[in-house]
Amino acid sequence: MTDELTWTFTADAETFAAAAEGWLLRDPVRNTAALTVLRSVRGGQFSEDPLMGWLTEGGSVEGAVIHTAPYPLLLAVVPLEAIPSLVSELIALGRSLSGVRGPAEQAEAFARAWWEPERGRRSERLYRLGTLIRPSVRGAARTAVAADVPRAVRWIREFEVEAAVETSADPTPVVSARINRNELMWWEDGGRPVALAGVSAPIAGMSRVGPVYTPPEFRGRGYGSAVTYAVTRKALEEGAGEVLLFTDLANPRSNSIYQALGYEPVADYVSIGFR
Repeated sequence: MTDELTWTFTADAETFAAAAEGWLLRDPVRNTAALTVLRSVRGGQFSEDPLMGWLTEGGSVEGAVIHTAPYPLLLAVVPLEAIPSLVSELIALGRSLSGVRGPAEQAEAFARAWWEPERGRRSERLYRLGTLIRPSVRGAARTAVAADVPRAVRWIREFEVEAAVETSADPTPVVSARINRNELMWWEDGGRPVALAGVSAPIAGMSRVGPVYTPPEFRGRGYGSAVTYAVTRKALEEGAGEVLLFTDLANPRSNSIYQALGYEPVADYVSIGFR
């Protein structure tokens, strides 16, 4: 006889962290998104009723989820057999979801069980840094400062539209917080910003690059590669043993750029929209 799989939910980040953070930290590479979102929730960046849950079996944590509306439900590595009960629990809680994001197999299983039809999807690949390779590109990197918030917000909005990121959230609070943590960098050519990238401060020796955005008028000159190299180098200098990033599989150009910098594929993920 096996122990029952049980979901527990809370809106309190510290309660969730006390129960599930240790489990997330066992595999900070595959749980990179959950760990970075948890840090943001702890920092008060999401005020719209966050919901965090963890799965236990016999007192041992076996999975976790985080939902920060209006973003999709974020799945960590959840056992497939626990997906139906997760869906039932969220429906019973009356939780409204714009979508689900996570490892491809788990996210697809959740979408099949959810009561709303799929409205679209974005297939992604998680990469980890092998040996960093420096590109030869004109210009220099600069860390974003408070005066850069308006431009950074505008570029992040443009990135979200282009990448079909399903959210109505104002990026200003997140951008401001990331600038305060020195997590956003420009690549400048002739003193003019031509590309933007973010990188999370290390968590358990892991940092994640993203987003990376070059406006259309500046593309084709290597600026995206240069700014990605700059934030990757920053993460390594700050002590990251693992540097990760997600790419859109529909964009073979970006995938080839990151591989040329030394990034290697780990696993496939998917973001599925419901409305």
